[in-house]
Amino acid sequence: MQNPSLRRSLASARDVLLPTLVLIGLIVVWEAAVDFFGIREFILPAPSAIWTATTAIWGTVMDHTIATLTTVVVGFLVSIAISLPLAVFITASPWISTAVYPLLVLTQSIPKVALAPILVIALGANEAPRIVITFLVAFFPLVIAIATGLLSVPAELIELGRSYRASRLQELWRIRLPYAVPFIFSGLKVAVALAVVGAVVGEFVAADRGLGYLITTSTAFFKTPLAFGAMILLSLMGIVLFQAVVVIERVFFPWSSGQDTVVG
Repeated sequence: MQNPSLRRSLASARDVLLPTLVLIGLIVVWEAAVDFFGIREFILPAPSAIWTATTAIWGTVMDHTIATLTTVVVGFLVSIAISLPLAVFITASPWISTAVYPLLVLTQSIPKVALAPILVIALGANEAPRIVITFLVAFFPLVIAIATGLLSVPAELIELGRSYRASRLQELWRIRLPYAVPFIFSGLKVAVALAVVGAVVGEFVAADRGLGYLITTSTAFFKTPLAFGAMILLSLMGIVLFQAVVVIERVFFPWSSGQDTVVG
């Protein structure tokens, strides 16, 4: 019988190696196709052209990346700070849930691209509108995930807690929140990916820095390779932030992440 540790190591190596090989293969095919068909650079740049254009002004690109990352992180943290108490509040009573849920849906039915110029007028052409847009994009799935987790506790556990005369606060802290941890982290993974989208939307509308701003200015002057480079950095940012949430879950809540389970 194969050692469980060896099986986990092989599974981890497979999870990293296979996507890496596929990505390298796609890059090679992309480069060859652009060269073979003679595609103009401003239409579809080759990976080598993207690399050259991005590294040529690497310091500037990093400044834009840090600006976007700051907006994403701040908006994401604000969404966590508001979503958790809001989810607790709306799950406290069916009456509250009925009253508040339509308002939450309303906030998501407004196109953020349409809302961004209004926020710029109200808050000024600074970082605040971009943070608000990032928050609005990220907080809704997080609220829904937390609320779903808090309401998914088996009735038997709630009755057991009440039989020991647990207060509402003790019930929340010792029963509902621990049970909702997997739901919370599912919401966090979705929210952190959407936060990147929200930050870029805000930068498209009003910004003087950030990767979204870099994409806008690059395409305006037909610097397509640089725009592709910014887009790739945005993708990498989303992946890194998503994996950061995964690591936090595995480190602090290993029972929630199911890291000991090896698939196939």
